[in-house]
Amino acid sequence: MAKIDSYEKYRASPDLSLEFFQKIMPFRELSKDELEYIAGSCSLDFFPKGTRILTADESQIEDLHLILKGAVSTFIADEHGETALESLRGEGEYFGALGILQNSRANLHVETVEDTFCLLLPKQVFLDLIAEKPLFSQYYLKSFSNHFAKTTYNELRNRKLKRRSSDDLLLFSNKVGDLVQKNPIIIKETTTIQEAALLMAEQRVGSLLVHHQENNENLTGIVTDRDLRFKVVAAGKNTQDPVRDIMSSPLITVLSQTLCFDALITMLSKSIHHIPVERKGKVIGIITTDDIVALQGTSPHYLFKEIASQTQIAGLYPLAQKIPDIIRNLLKEGGKSSHITSMIAIINDQILERMLHLLSREMGPSPLPFCWLLMGSEGRREQTFKTDQDNALIYADPKTTEEKEAAELYFAEFSEKAINHLINCGFPPCPGKIMANNPQWCQPYSTWQKYFDTWVLSPDPEEVIKATIFFDFRAGYGHTQLALDLRNHLIAMVDRKDIFLFHLARQALTNKAPLSLFRNFIVEKDGEHRNRLDIKHKGIAPISDFARILALKHGIKETNTLSRLRVLADEEYLERPLFKLLHDSYEMMMQQRLMHQLQEIEQGKLPDNHVNPEGLSDIERRMLKESFRVLERMHSVLETMYSAP
Repeated sequence: MAKIDSYEKYRASPDLSLEFFQKIMPFRELSKDELEYIAGSCSLDFFPKGTRILTADESQIEDLHLILKGAVSTFIADEHGETALESLRGEGEYFGALGILQNSRANLHVETVEDTFCLLLPKQVFLDLIAEKPLFSQYYLKSFSNHFAKTTYNELRNRKLKRRSSDDLLLFSNKVGDLVQKNPIIIKETTTIQEAALLMAEQRVGSLLVHHQENNENLTGIVTDRDLRFKVVAAGKNTQDPVRDIMSSPLITVLSQTLCFDALITMLSKSIHHIPVERKGKVIGIITTDDIVALQGTSPHYLFKEIASQTQIAGLYPLAQKIPDIIRNLLKEGGKSSHITSMIAIINDQILERMLHLLSREMGPSPLPFCWLLMGSEGRREQTFKTDQDNALIYADPKTTEEKEAAELYFAEFSEKAINHLINCGFPPCPGKIMANNPQWCQPYSTWQKYFDTWVLSPDPEEVIKATIFFDFRAGYGHTQLALDLRNHLIAMVDRKDIFLFHLARQALTNKAPLSLFRNFIVEKDGEHRNRLDIKHKGIAPISDFARILALKHGIKETNTLSRLRVLADEEYLERPLFKLLHDSYEMMMQQRLMHQLQEIEQGKLPDNHVNPEGLSDIERRMLKESFRVLERMHSVLETMYSAP
């Protein structure tokens, strides 16, 4: 990365400068004589792509930088290089004003993301304009007051980079390596079950690692006290059999630097209670969910245990109502939006899986293998406090008329009961009736193939848009291979028919960022949501649409938006700077959405997605605007890729 400590400035053409100033606020409000004077004082500088122009807390600022052509990224970074407050600034915008007004060094890092030309307005000329022109002072000082600089930025640094140090943030600040108290105990695969049980009792541990007899470094599995209860005692297994018969394999581990919250998500999603901790390729110990839960009084782990212990479907109804309390605590403790939505998805999946398991047992075996499909935000694992049902059911193709009739009867009843149980759990029905109890969405595998073939191979623009929700499907319960086969079929179809993606892209391009020409928020003018904007459909959904289009184009099977973007960047289908901007913008807008919905719930209202910009702090409004501007750059990528069929 090139770094600039001093500039070789060139006198700018007065005509070029004058033409530029006449187009941008607040300069265009000045008289021609004033503009000519200002234009004559400017210099011009060029910065190649990848140049560090300003370094936070180091660079002295001698000029206001006005971007004539190109773009820069502004951000702050912590000691580990992780960034926050990142934004993209393009033609007609500026940087360096805050340092000039504060008479300080640069507050942000500034790097070019493409070849960039800047007009440099001398510091003193800028300060004279601030002092003499009320319009200038109003334009700049309102956004960049000393209070903003000294208080808001520092607060954001502490919250985003260092986090609070109080005990209620232990899940998000402690690493799993800090919880390891003793070295793991390792046994051979040939050790008998009885010997393993005696060793666990003597050492007072709940788990043992297992290695291959001929290689002590090759850990092949883990044996836990739960294995002894369910796989040995309950199953009546011979205690002289080797532990290899009951161990869990392959071994799932976490790195010692993993946050406790991330480790908890891994353990809950994998339904495991013990997990080995690895450092520099070696397992240094084993932690349990109880070790993590001990950090904090309120934990999703207890809710998981309650869900798993239910033997009646009705027992799940009140448990689902506890989800907002769990999420409220995680939000208030500083959890990122991606953490929160992952946890919501895991809990919802657990409720669904337990409910469908109990329903299957109640109704008896199904006539054919089936898979419950999750669509939309459920399929992307991006549910919030407000989550309508979006689901479907796919079952194996019947081979006879008798099988067909039996399957239709069974799955019609099964789906109807399942949907009603989910409603009782607090998941509202889909207004568009995209649910498994709709016969259209409860079909055999071959019918689902035909649905996707029609959407992809003979796309009707309106039908494709309506069907978008189906392209984020994932398996929720049952024979997951049916969903995997359908995903593989879809990828193969898309690979042969790019016109389908063209229709998706053109539709996505119609959803413009809600910013006016002067970068003010465009809100609803009347009705129930007057003076508010829909942050889901105007901000979050466009990024999901973009990620879906590129994932389908490049055969990526992941459905989660951030995961799709990460894979696209890793495989170099998406430029890394744009990935970072989209990732941070998505996180920020989802955080705003969650906090808004939490506030609605605490006020006794039904949560929605309509945020009032005036209710946000100055920094929140600024960051939201920056996020919307990232959408414009994202759209330019789609426009380039799909400018014509």
